[in-house]
Amino acid sequence: MTGPAFARRTAMPRLGLGYLAVTEIVVGLWQLLLPRSFYDDFPLPGHPWVAMLPSYNEHLLRDLGGLNTGMGVMLMIAAVTLDRLLTRTVLLGYLLYSATHLAFHLGHLSHFTVFDVVGQVVTLTLGAVLPILLLCASGRGRPQPPFA
Repeated sequence: MTGPAFARRTAMPRLGLGYLAVTEIVVGLWQLLLPRSFYDDFPLPGHPWVAMLPSYNEHLLRDLGGLNTGMGVMLMIAAVTLDRLLTRTVLLGYLLYSATHLAFHLGHLSHFTVFDVVGQVVTLTLGAVLPILLLCASGRGRPQPPFA
């Protein structure tokens, strides 16, 4: 399948993977390059989600930044190629990360404002649901090309 039909069929997976990739790259680079700023100001100044939890640890934040940036690169390559094995592997890895991240935060919301609770629950739930939807979509149809 080629042409407009293929472009329409692959647009949503590319957008979903691209969204996850850009999110991970932006957050990862912030953690990697400006760990103190990330700790104090994520997601916005005045809403310190990270600073409300354990003590600042530059090493941990830089390591996490490298991992998030790496995950973002893998998601971006999957978005460009839509290779089925790569896409499903990266999405499964991302799902494992995002589901455990969501579970942790759901258990640690009591000291946040309502605005920040809603922001965390919505964004972290999206991060866990989107890979599930993309994994389901990648399993349909013939084995090659993916999402075709």
